[in-house]
Amino acid sequence: MASNMRGLTQFIADIRGARVRELEEKRINKEMANIRKKFKDGNLDGYQKKKYVAKIIYTYILGYKVDVGHMEAINLISSNKYSEKQIGYLAVTLLMHENSDFLRLVVNSIRKDLDDSNEFANCLALHAIANVGSQEMAEALAEDVHRLLISPTSQTFVKKKAALTLLRLYRKHPEVIPAADWALRLISLMDEQDLGVVLCVTSLVMTIAQDHPEAYKISYTKAAHRLYKIIVDREYPAEYSYYKVPSPWLQVKLLRLLQYYSPTDDQTVLGVLQKVLETIMQTAGTTPRNVQHNNAQNAVLFEAIGLAIHLDTNSPLVGIAAQQLAVFISSKETNVRYLGLDTMAHLAARAESLDAIKQHQETIINSLRDKDISVRRRALDLLYSMCDVDNAEVIVGELLRYLQVADYGLREEMVLKIAIATERYATNYKWYVDTVFSLISAAGDHVSDEVWFRVIQIVTNTEELQEYASKAIFEHLRPAHCHESLVKVAGYVLGEYGHVIANDPGYSPMEQFQMLHAKSPFCTAPTRALLLSTYIKWVNVFPEIKPQLVAVFDRYRHVLDAELQQRACEYYALATRLDDDELLQNVCEEMPPFPARESTLLMRLNKKHGDTNDKRVWNIGGKDANIERKPTLRNAVRHSTLPVGAAGAASASNPGAPSGGTDEGENADILGSLAGLDLSTPSAEPDKPIVPLTHVANTDRWYDKLCYSNDGILHEDVQVQVGIKSEYHSQLGRVAIYIGNKLSVALTSFTATVTSSDSSALSVSFQKIPASTVPARTQAQHILQVECRGPFKTPPVMTVSFMAGSHQAFNLRLPIVMAKFVEPVTLAANDFFERWKIIGGPPREAQAVFPITLDAGGQVDTGKHHKVIAGQRFHILESIDPNPLNIVAAGVLHMSQSGKVGCLLRLEPNKEAKLCRLTIRSTSEDVSSELLTLLQRLLKADAVL
Repeated sequence: MASNMRGLTQFIADIRGARVRELEEKRINKEMANIRKKFKDGNLDGYQKKKYVAKIIYTYILGYKVDVGHMEAINLISSNKYSEKQIGYLAVTLLMHENSDFLRLVVNSIRKDLDDSNEFANCLALHAIANVGSQEMAEALAEDVHRLLISPTSQTFVKKKAALTLLRLYRKHPEVIPAADWALRLISLMDEQDLGVVLCVTSLVMTIAQDHPEAYKISYTKAAHRLYKIIVDREYPAEYSYYKVPSPWLQVKLLRLLQYYSPTDDQTVLGVLQKVLETIMQTAGTTPRNVQHNNAQNAVLFEAIGLAIHLDTNSPLVGIAAQQLAVFISSKETNVRYLGLDTMAHLAARAESLDAIKQHQETIINSLRDKDISVRRRALDLLYSMCDVDNAEVIVGELLRYLQVADYGLREEMVLKIAIATERYATNYKWYVDTVFSLISAAGDHVSDEVWFRVIQIVTNTEELQEYASKAIFEHLRPAHCHESLVKVAGYVLGEYGHVIANDPGYSPMEQFQMLHAKSPFCTAPTRALLLSTYIKWVNVFPEIKPQLVAVFDRYRHVLDAELQQRACEYYALATRLDDDELLQNVCEEMPPFPARESTLLMRLNKKHGDTNDKRVWNIGGKDANIERKPTLRNAVRHSTLPVGAAGAASASNPGAPSGGTDEGENADILGSLAGLDLSTPSAEPDKPIVPLTHVANTDRWYDKLCYSNDGILHEDVQVQVGIKSEYHSQLGRVAIYIGNKLSVALTSFTATVTSSDSSALSVSFQKIPASTVPARTQAQHILQVECRGPFKTPPVMTVSFMAGSHQAFNLRLPIVMAKFVEPVTLAANDFFERWKIIGGPPREAQAVFPITLDAGGQVDTGKHHKVIAGQRFHILESIDPNPLNIVAAGVLHMSQSGKVGCLLRLEPNKEAKLCRLTIRSTSEDVSSELLTLLQRLLKADAVL
């Protein structure tokens, strides 16, 4: 660029030739003055503007402030020459921040370049949007970027840049992007032939799916299908093979995307993923050719192991993965050790049994002393996750020893994890108390208030522990120097339960007072306030040391600290009242047990791990920490932690609070328990959105006909025809869906998914994942496997989307109704009436009267009635009802989990009234009601069959 502009070349040479900064500044000031003059005079052509703006850019890059050339840069963007436009965009992205007023003048020019047929202009505009990324620009141009991404005429490199630009805008301004509305169209791009486009779009989908999982759930099947094509079928261009590993970056992103969703119930997709993971595991066994091959292979392998753990921790693949991880955590390569420890922590967080991990406990403990701090962090996470009742004492002991030499950046996290593991897996309370007191002594300033709050709660709520805790904390006070947190715990525990040990040698009231008061001069004001609360309780239970305690109150009445002075005055007044006054006894009653609540330590720990770009797919900790990764707000509030109660604890956390428990203190504590919660989380699981069904002229008639017949048309328009052919046996069904392409071009990015509103009652899945392309003028067959597990009401919905010039999508009800799983039964008249009476009336009887239409001759349309009822797989029993117009039928509904349900039917039409009474009796009231609804819809007067 500079070689084409002689003036710019000379300017750069002069700057480089300046021997001191003063000469450089002089040359720049001279040039800037000349540029201002030229811009002021005007009449500059495009070349001159380009040259001067380039000099301004170079000056800015050197670190000098620039206050000229903004309007000229904006004018260059409107130029038709690429070189001038390029300099203009470069100046805009460098010289203007996202809140600059000048950007409003650029928006229309950028939109014009996005609409331009020149792909290079498109790219310059996309670069500018991504680099500046202001909210105003996002609001104005997001739709244009999206249109450029989905346009079939866009070049592949333009699509890649458009996808990454949208990703940038979404990360900065997610509220501006209508992500849910664009879901199907963006996901369809995952079927693109160019893997570079797929990689960029997958990055975008990954980010959005974390916030809109329901809208982007179809990406699950797309990701599985693409992985199968790359890994198993080996369908990928040669240029995307990185050291014999096919597109490792795309593989890693797709494997991670799959972990954002709960394991699917679709056995077909699970089978595909199983084959993919098996292939990855087998490939990982090959000896790497070099470092690059090893890195790419391991990147894919670790993500595959993470997915295998996510899908099923009991699968054989996870067993193989555990053996491989054991090798990785002993590797000489730091990165491999790091990933091995991290993935093994994932396994420990999900596995039912930790035996495979415990075998390598010594290796993991040794990793705490690794030279790399990131490896030490992962070793700490793994030890915490693999901790249980059997090995808790060993692991906690090792962590306490390591705490003495641990990095300061690790200590706070270590303290939290030691405290949580000690509480969670303590086999006896004495070990818990000893361990936590040792932790507070060793960690010192790294011990958060939540740790000693929790100790106080447990001691208060466990009567048999109070004597031991009092003696233990007294012993920890004996050294000349001890941490202030220990003094706080001692103040609370001895104030409440010091009288329990007062008669034991070495723990007399005077010794307790002297030991505790000796630490007071070295403590802060809040701790001294807590100790004053301890002393007033001792006045009540230890009258023999009352003079010494009153003297302390008297001395503190004259301190400068307002909180200490107020407490001392109040406590002095209480202590000097008459001995028979009951006020002191009432004020100093023993603290009641705290309400049973879970610890805030977990919430604090999870908050520390939560600040990452991508959401974690598992929580650090054991299996219990991952049972419900996203609790509702209601559950989170219910499980919030320790309230800092009255007296000492409340005083310590809030020195300004009164010594007794108050409503205000309780409210403040509840707010404290809510700290760290995402208050935007809904209080209940949101209902699944209702899928809008697609209707054409004959949709309802075709659907109703297929409800009592096995084959026919379900949907037809100018582009596609959808046909159905089905067969059922007991609780199982097999439905063939024929997608006919009526166009002269292929349907690309084809996707078909089936959603059942109640998957526990009706299982529907494709035998194979549908191919992403339907050739022109051809028909594609897709087989559905169906299983009825229990009564259901709503038929499944099939969503079909494809590209045919533009993106098309429609939702169709599938004619899979409960009556399809009825098997006809032959009964004699006596047997029928006997069972009819046994079942009885409501609620197991469902009955309805509805209008019917007569045939052309004015007679009851018995042919239609027979056709519908027989089509519902009931066996029509002849010669049972004396009225030949009436129909009596029987059948048995088969369900794999709910068993068999006998069904009896009686249809009684009335020609004169043009009415019909339908009665259904079965051994299940839900079945009776649903069969009645289904048959009534098909038989009533306005039904068009």
